[in-house]
Amino acid sequence: MRIKSAPTIAAATLLAATAAGAQVRTGAAALGDWRGDAPGVVRRIGVADMPASPTPPTASPAGVVARPRGAAPKVPPGFTVAAFAELDAPRQIRVAPNGDIFVAETDAGRITVLRAAPGAARPSAKGAFATGLDRPFGIAFYPAGPDPRWVYVANNNSVVRFAYKGGDLEARGAPQTVVAKLANSTGGHSTRDIAFSPDGKVMYVSVGSGSNIAEDMAKKPLAEAKAWDAAKGATGAAWGREEDRADVLAFDPEGGGRRIFATGIRNCVTLAVNPTTSAPWCAVNERDSLGDDLPPDYVTHVRAKGFYGWPWYYIGDHADPRLKGQRPDLAGKAIVPDVLIQPHSAPLGMVFYAPTRGPAAFPTAWRGDAFVALHGSWNRAKRTGYKVVRLPMRGGAATGAYEDFLTGFVIDAKSVWGRPVGVAEARDGALLVTDDGSGTVWRIAPAPASGKGR
Repeated sequence: MRIKSAPTIAAATLLAATAAGAQVRTGAAALGDWRGDAPGVVRRIGVADMPASPTPPTASPAGVVARPRGAAPKVPPGFTVAAFAELDAPRQIRVAPNGDIFVAETDAGRITVLRAAPGAARPSAKGAFATGLDRPFGIAFYPAGPDPRWVYVANNNSVVRFAYKGGDLEARGAPQTVVAKLANSTGGHSTRDIAFSPDGKVMYVSVGSGSNIAEDMAKKPLAEAKAWDAAKGATGAAWGREEDRADVLAFDPEGGGRRIFATGIRNCVTLAVNPTTSAPWCAVNERDSLGDDLPPDYVTHVRAKGFYGWPWYYIGDHADPRLKGQRPDLAGKAIVPDVLIQPHSAPLGMVFYAPTRGPAAFPTAWRGDAFVALHGSWNRAKRTGYKVVRLPMRGGAATGAYEDFLTGFVIDAKSVWGRPVGVAEARDGALLVTDDGSGTVWRIAPAPASGKGR
């Protein structure tokens, strides 16, 4: 059966979309490790580059150490990077229409607000917007436009909202529950993200799996599995403790109209709506224990009623050998993602860089591109990730390549000092990156002498 694949961009367009003179690493070279990372390095991983069979898994967790004296992230020529703020393991980051910066300090159960004037190197004000939350991660403002009335927060197993007026550094009252329960279980992947469709009618919520490959999900006879899909209105819907997990759910803004939007997405950590196409996108952590180079993580646009494979298939029609034969009816139905990332890189944060005229605006040619934070591997012998990459986009479609943008967090094969998580565009055009390893929010902007409109 034919595998549904994502749209591709011609090779000439791909090369034009990457840094001038950059070498595009493909095949085995694209599956390297941190030693080959540097701003401007471009990779393109194709389905054909994946190993034909698994290899023994490796556990290689990084030791996170204090930032060495003088150490700093690396950025491309023409850019500067500096510490903007220090927080308690900052995770997701979103910018309000008035420019205030909302950061989820997940472990602390807190949403913090930072305020800075355009072009400022440090915040001028800080507030604890909300506390006492259950592992908050996703943050969204509603409705769209300059004057949102609500701040929505995705907790570990619920969605709440706070009454809001632009400029608030503290919530105006107790949270209102919008979705009381997202799934039948907690544990496993705990991050939940939230985003609204441009017309404000749909609230997307991502829910990661509770396990690696649904080890605790009881087997169903094929007829029962098909009947379950029909009842859920979704292809490849999980059940048991995994019910309503490894998917993107959809609601109306009041929490009604609940449905499964897409299935088989093991852990969509960040949801981002593409401003060009209005489609939701996911930055996804794929499964473990198939070896160093299987399967790739990925970033992709998410189709309504789309099925992305988990747990039975990965990256299109590749059957997980541990579950082979359990769902033959789903063969050929898994969608191939838009951009494949080095396996076990752990994509977390994502933002589409929108056109801006701020004092820290990026080059014109980069506007509309996506930036993705790779938190870094823990189960790959050759460490990968620990950086922010740029995904060139053309007309809202990915080229399939990605380019190293922010690197330098790895010390050696055993130690790192930083782990990027969230990415956001500040109102002045700077790129903000949270790093829960060093507890820092980094600010990247064009160097003063680089000029504008390049």
